[in-house]
Amino acid sequence: MIKDFSTSTPERIAVKVNKAAERMIRKQHPWVFESAITKQSKAGKVGDLAIIYDQKNNKLLAIGLYDPDSPIRIKLLQFRQKANINTAWFRAKIQEAYHKRAMLLATETNSYRFIYGENDGLPALIVDVYDKVLVIKIYARIWLPYLNVILPLLLEISTCETAVFRLSRNVQKVVSNLDDGEVVYGNLVNEDVIFSEHGLRFSANVVKGHKTGYFLDHRHNRKKIGTLAKDKSVLDIFAYAGGFSVHALAGGAKRVVSLDISAQALAMATKNAALNNLTAKHETMAVDAFEGMQKLTRKREKFDIVIVDPPAFAKREKEVEKALYSYARLVKLAIPLIQKNGILLMCSCSSRVKSDVFFDLITATLQKSNRSFRVLERTLHDVDHPIGFPEGAYLKSIYFRLL
Repeated sequence: MIKDFSTSTPERIAVKVNKAAERMIRKQHPWVFESAITKQSKAGKVGDLAIIYDQKNNKLLAIGLYDPDSPIRIKLLQFRQKANINTAWFRAKIQEAYHKRAMLLATETNSYRFIYGENDGLPALIVDVYDKVLVIKIYARIWLPYLNVILPLLLEISTCETAVFRLSRNVQKVVSNLDDGEVVYGNLVNEDVIFSEHGLRFSANVVKGHKTGYFLDHRHNRKKIGTLAKDKSVLDIFAYAGGFSVHALAGGAKRVVSLDISAQALAMATKNAALNNLTAKHETMAVDAFEGMQKLTRKREKFDIVIVDPPAFAKREKEVEKALYSYARLVKLAIPLIQKNGILLMCSCSSRVKSDVFFDLITATLQKSNRSFRVLERTLHDVDHPIGFPEGAYLKSIYFRLL
């Protein structure tokens, strides 16, 4: 039986916004800030339907969910055309998202991002699938009045048998009838769910793990590293649960070193290697990345492939400059660790750092070194992380061959 999430019934609010916000809405940007609202028919409650009209002709601009908890006061669902935000509307939206993933699901993969928030037209809602387990993470209370409608649809369309709810920290503070990690449908025999990624097995803790249990966005890059790794030595920096490491081992690497400050994360990496019977050539280093890279350099270690995939260094605009300094420093530390004709993969998941700024910075840092190099490829999100608006783009990676 599915848990009952009944709350107050959403009401409708008529809203008008300033000219700047109107222009952004016409471009289908999904956020309306509190400061942009010039008039509304009544005070709004969490999840109320905000109907936005233009100032000049009183013409419908958009429909969204009202969020009094956030400076992003209205999160938009529907643009220009009238719509009833009901079961049929949600079914169409969820089916559309599922069809976008069809190409990925035709591979040996049963783990994917099913709903990617604003980018799939459902702001502040993330839904990931691990085998037959659906993990729903909500980043705003606006979804509470709609869970009775959307959860059965998510289960039906994904054919999942179990559903787990995860809550952002902000939502945890204000929600009393739902716990982070709560199983709201079916039975979860084990918190650690085994799933497949391009034929390899991995484990995600869907109750206590970071985000929804695993990082799915690098799937394409992990597979690519596997295709490059045969008979190569590989250093996976910020390895976390060993996604790159396992793909490298499966691709025939002669040696893989997983480096991460978290011994707990490296234990997951070891477990994931073991799930695929790939432990023989796998080493781990539990150490700060900057310190570990310096230690390997002092030992005159060299690798054919070095992967540097740090966490988000810039979660706020004021942190961008410091983040850029850290990225440049990581490149400088990686260079002496790379064999002649070796490959460097540099990644960033900081949405505040734009892709062109990141790519230019990494390239300029290499230019200042004494190593010649070639850019091999730039990549962004995998197919299950479509980019629907500028702020939805965060992941960028660039491959170099150092000569």
